[in-house]
Amino acid sequence: MTISNQKAFDSILSMAQNMLRLATERSQSPITPDMIEKELTKLSIMMEDDFALIDRDTLVDELIRRSSRTVGENATLSSGEDHIAWLDADRKKGWTYWQRYSEYMETHIPWTALDALDIATDEVLSQLEDPTRQDAWDRRGLVVGHVQSGKTGNYTGLICKAADAGYKIIIVLAGLHNNLRAQTQIRLDEGFLGFATIADAEELPAVGVGLIDKDMSVRPNAATNRSDKGDFNTAVAAKMNISPEQRPWLFVVKKNKTVLERLLHWIRNRVANHVDPETGQKLVTNLPLLVIDDESDHGSVDTGEDVVDEFGNPDLEHQPKTINRLIRSILHHFSRKAYVGYTATPFANIFIHDRGETQEHGPDLFPAAFITSLAAPSNYVGPGRVFGSASSVPENLPLVRSLSDEEFQPWMPPRHKNGYRPRWEGEDCVPDSLAEAIRSFVYACAIRKLRGQGNKHSSMLIHVTRFTSVQNAVVNQVAEYLRSLKGRYTRGIDLENLETSMRTEYQGTFLPGMNRIRSALVEGEVLQDFSWTDIRAVLPDVLSDIRVREINGTAKDALDYAENDATGLKVIAIGGDKLARGLTLEGLCTSYFLRTARMYDTLMQMGRWFGYRDGYLDVCRLYTSQEMVEWFGHIADAAEELRQEFDNMVAAGATPKQFGLRVKSHSVLTVTSRAKMRNARAMQLTYSGDLLQTIVFPNRKEDIAANFNATDRFIGALGQSINLNDQHFVPKGQKWNGYLWREVPALNVISFLRDYRTHSASFRIMSPLIADFIEEMNKDHELTSWTVALIGKDVGPDDNYRTIGGCSVSMLTRKRTTPHSDRYSIKTLISPRDQAIDLTEKEWKASLDLSQKTWRNDTDRNESKDPPTEPRGPQIRHVLGEGVSRAGVPARRERGLLLLYLLDPKGADVKALNDADPVVAWAISFPSSTSERRVSNSRYIANSVMWGGLNDWLD
Repeated sequence: MTISNQKAFDSILSMAQNMLRLATERSQSPITPDMIEKELTKLSIMMEDDFALIDRDTLVDELIRRSSRTVGENATLSSGEDHIAWLDADRKKGWTYWQRYSEYMETHIPWTALDALDIATDEVLSQLEDPTRQDAWDRRGLVVGHVQSGKTGNYTGLICKAADAGYKIIIVLAGLHNNLRAQTQIRLDEGFLGFATIADAEELPAVGVGLIDKDMSVRPNAATNRSDKGDFNTAVAAKMNISPEQRPWLFVVKKNKTVLERLLHWIRNRVANHVDPETGQKLVTNLPLLVIDDESDHGSVDTGEDVVDEFGNPDLEHQPKTINRLIRSILHHFSRKAYVGYTATPFANIFIHDRGETQEHGPDLFPAAFITSLAAPSNYVGPGRVFGSASSVPENLPLVRSLSDEEFQPWMPPRHKNGYRPRWEGEDCVPDSLAEAIRSFVYACAIRKLRGQGNKHSSMLIHVTRFTSVQNAVVNQVAEYLRSLKGRYTRGIDLENLETSMRTEYQGTFLPGMNRIRSALVEGEVLQDFSWTDIRAVLPDVLSDIRVREINGTAKDALDYAENDATGLKVIAIGGDKLARGLTLEGLCTSYFLRTARMYDTLMQMGRWFGYRDGYLDVCRLYTSQEMVEWFGHIADAAEELRQEFDNMVAAGATPKQFGLRVKSHSVLTVTSRAKMRNARAMQLTYSGDLLQTIVFPNRKEDIAANFNATDRFIGALGQSINLNDQHFVPKGQKWNGYLWREVPALNVISFLRDYRTHSASFRIMSPLIADFIEEMNKDHELTSWTVALIGKDVGPDDNYRTIGGCSVSMLTRKRTTPHSDRYSIKTLISPRDQAIDLTEKEWKASLDLSQKTWRNDTDRNESKDPPTEPRGPQIRHVLGEGVSRAGVPARRERGLLLLYLLDPKGADVKALNDADPVVAWAISFPSSTSERRVSNSRYIANSVMWGGLNDWLD
């Protein structure tokens, strides 16, 4: 598509969106294909010349895709301390910067997403202070988004509105490296400034919003530019003076000691207009400040010790670490200031001590004023959708290709030194798995070209080492493999064999994978398949376009995309730490990811493959190790748990300082760097509201036999069972195969758990600890009466029945997920419906209503494109623990649910289990509770607010 054609397409798309929006508001009905055709017919009469330049079918497909998108509701915790509500409709009249940014974004995102952006930025701005308020004020908050979900777009909108409202100095802290700072500068050039900040240019060309509004009188000022040396520097500082009546000034700076010291020096000596008579400190009282801290969990957190003394009082003489100290010092030199951190991984931020403060630098960066959790649009692809979770039944999306150790470790061992020379089968070349991934990227580029997306950026990520010398070796190997592919096509060398193998791979693997992804996830998409003949026709051009780049942290990493915006950059990006945070690889299709990191936040941020893939999700592929898949599943669980804690805080009307947060720990992974967790403590553990399920088992036959015998005794003592399908309420079409017992005394369950042998790797499923917890809860008359179910798989001719406790039940098949020699590990045990096995009809309906509401409000937490038709576990546990008065459902905290299963050892694919007894597996569903009963364990880490609210500091 040419530049003129693209302009025509964008113009029509913007107009059509607005017309459809009005049409659906008038009719109070959803947008349909017929409605789209009707509105386009009207529009084609008005824009006949533009319509002649575009493909109408592509436009219709894009409108169908956009009209199917939904966005859930954001959630905010806030404190009204020293805050005056100020943002209303009158205050927003005549705003220029937001209006032109809104118009600019109309061609980039659906109107539902634009509305959500408007609401979200209003919500955050309202938590800040009115910049025209003259007395001193200080607001500090945190916005939690999702990895690669559009946080830059969100804070660009916030900056536009803040500038409209009257904030005069806006500082954006944009990561640690030049490439991310330049990328952020470019985005803000387009979304806020309206001109390209090109160093030493005689004339700055209009871009983005500047093409919409050419009024120079509202043009903001820029103190930084998009070049490699465009950060705030001495030459700029020497020439700059700011007066209160001027248009807003934008600073896009790195979190770098020299840069921030230079900025602080300039503020003290060129901007400060007042001296505090008591302290002698220079202050800026006439210019309200807004600081946006992008990736606020990275580089900004004070990792120093002794923030507070032994009594919990702030150490006023504490010396914060450098970057934290400089950020706080900049804020401390303004009497009117607001700080907003943005992150997708708030694991470090929640461990900032809420009482940290020093005399010289002011309060720490704890988000005392507000925390806003942004909902993800329905087309966002996050960790839950890519990996599922450690406790979910749905398998990973077919885009994940799990690599065995043998497929990459001989080439790139997990532990290697700087200077290591990767070799595959003794040769200086890429391994077969990486060659496959590169071909996958070639197919993706070809299909995007055939779909009319050839002028869009397409990227491949290769992230296998942190050492630049090793990255350089990988660059050479990848470039050589790509040269070989190109050469065989251009010179015809052994081309027949190459085409035969690629055709077989495309038809047998890649194309079926595309179909599975579409059926599993993509909604509102009309995506075309192509034959090998179609692919073959464009392969020479596609191969010719692909470039190999080493990402080294310079501004050029970001500028390459900007400079190739008209034709689209096709790039294989190879890097390490400089790729790990913030930098967006535009149009990322294929990832080859082997880097190991032992911190939740680092690992999650390395996942550049999360984000939006409209029109090409089905061609995306991720190549990674099985261990990484498991780790990401665990992190998805921990992140979901953190969001549930946050939801509870919002429901309770709490402020960040009133309610603590906890996050699940892991036996191998750590939550964030240990230095950032200095203000965290291991907390006593509650299982309330949780689902526990055994997914790691010992593979010694004596342990398996001991567990089988313990279960045999337990079931044998339960007495007469109830038919699983003859109970309170069995939904239509549901059927279970097995046995059920009600009102089982807690002592029986406790005795069983004490006899059951869990594997040491089951860091959370330690049955003696769970038994202790139940005993503690019994003291509050909770978990006293249990429902126990023994569940087999559905009846079939090949079922393998075993008798246990006098009950004959069919065994389940669960294949191992990891090749560990000392254990038998599975992905998940239970079916989601099993937690509903003992619900009354009212409980079932109330749980389903809550499940559907949760599905609508935060689509990133969904693993299905359709709303649930059965209640989900978290909502079941909430309803049983809290009750739903309007539905006539009382709380039933006395009731626990124990689910028992037999796993077929022959289906485990574990040699040590041959001829062993069935593997007994169990799950326990705990209703939520407000009880403060806990048991000691170090597997949860809590922030200072939570552990400060307990009687002890818990070690």
